[in-house]
Amino acid sequence: MPYDLIVIGGGPAGYVGAIKAAQLGKSVVCVEKERVGGTCLNWGCIPTKALLKNAEVYETLAKKAAEFGMKVDGFSVDWSEVIGRSRKISDRLAGGVGFLFKKNKIDSVEGEAAITAPGKVQVTAADGTVTTLEGTNIMICTGAVTRNVPAFPINGKTVIGSREALVLPELPKSMIVIGSGAIGSEFSNLYHTFGTEVTLIEALPRILPNEDDDSCQALERAFKKQGIKCLVGAKVESLSTTDNSVTATVTTKTGKTEEITADVCLVAVGVQPVVPQAPGLELTDRGFIKVDSRYATSIPGVYATGDCIGGVLLAHTASFEAVQAVQGMFDPAYQPKQVVNFPSCTYCHPQVASVGKTERALKEAGIEYKTGKFPFQALGKAVASGETEGFVKLLFGKEHGELLGAHIVGDNATELIATLDLGLTAELTDEDIHSTIFAHPTLSEAIHEATLAADGHAIHA
Repeated sequence: MPYDLIVIGGGPAGYVGAIKAAQLGKSVVCVEKERVGGTCLNWGCIPTKALLKNAEVYETLAKKAAEFGMKVDGFSVDWSEVIGRSRKISDRLAGGVGFLFKKNKIDSVEGEAAITAPGKVQVTAADGTVTTLEGTNIMICTGAVTRNVPAFPINGKTVIGSREALVLPELPKSMIVIGSGAIGSEFSNLYHTFGTEVTLIEALPRILPNEDDDSCQALERAFKKQGIKCLVGAKVESLSTTDNSVTATVTTKTGKTEEITADVCLVAVGVQPVVPQAPGLELTDRGFIKVDSRYATSIPGVYATGDCIGGVLLAHTASFEAVQAVQGMFDPAYQPKQVVNFPSCTYCHPQVASVGKTERALKEAGIEYKTGKFPFQALGKAVASGETEGFVKLLFGKEHGELLGAHIVGDNATELIATLDLGLTAELTDEDIHSTIFAHPTLSEAIHEATLAADGHAIHA
């Protein structure tokens, strides 16, 4: 009997969508080329956060012990164990997804999937065995991989992508990072913390270019203070490699040309979609899968969600899209929702998180607004924790006081942002937040103070 749903790809869109369909009582099979969990769990979100936690612990012991009245003698790092810990965590969580599949009676098939016709998927296993699956619906969740830049060919040794950066056998003495998005910024901070000399190069005028200007400037100042060399408004003209080094020829924002040599260069300039073979599948001009408001593709009965359709390329938005698509495909009366408000998180030190509009966007749209900003250095919990770097910045509509955007830099920014994401979804105003009691002492008090600051009434600043 055919399945109700064949899911191609077992990442945050694929496995979440599969589980949602199973919860609706549907028969489901998930086809994954490598291992369930996708890039996020195996080669992205999870292992990088494990490594960044290692870096946080290292920094506390190596650089902050005296601040907390401690002495640490004979301190050293076993790099292979650092990498090994992150791989063990990925293994454990991949096993967890497998358990969820069994719990929800979802079949799992490993191999390369190709859609041969509506309702038919051909799966080629690693040993060449070919299996044909039939299903009423198909959902493509194949994600994306490191963008291939012809001028910077990845060789896996001196020029690497994010996947290789997760498992470098030795800690490099020096590294060039091209691109300062979340991936580039996180790896720059990670490797620098462990002692690598890092040069971060960004073609746009600011690092983390999609964030609010205040956040970008704060992170750049923090990176420079730490010792990370940041070149913004700079263009990498070419890379030349030897067996054990790489040299970047860079034109700086002043027009000066300089050469930078390092042990390794990480290319972090975005991703490109992974698209399975599927005759008649229509793509956008950027190569992503084109979908309609119900996440349906140009092939009848075939849907697509996650990074492979473009838009917001984040694990949590991929999961959201998959759930919406599944609910819509099995309930014609349900109108799937689109990604509107979503938290954007960068897990370097200091952390950067945001949701909603930036000041830049509000000015371009001609929307009148008011701004409230509160520094962590004026917050009791931040001082007690020794993490006073950063701020909470909130943007409200000038006339009605509705929350329009939120931007946080500092300790636990990626946790705090969820409160403000909920606030945007619930359409809260400054008055709603004024009248909410925040626990003391907590970092979340900065949200309350920033709201008060929007009207010039902050208590502690």
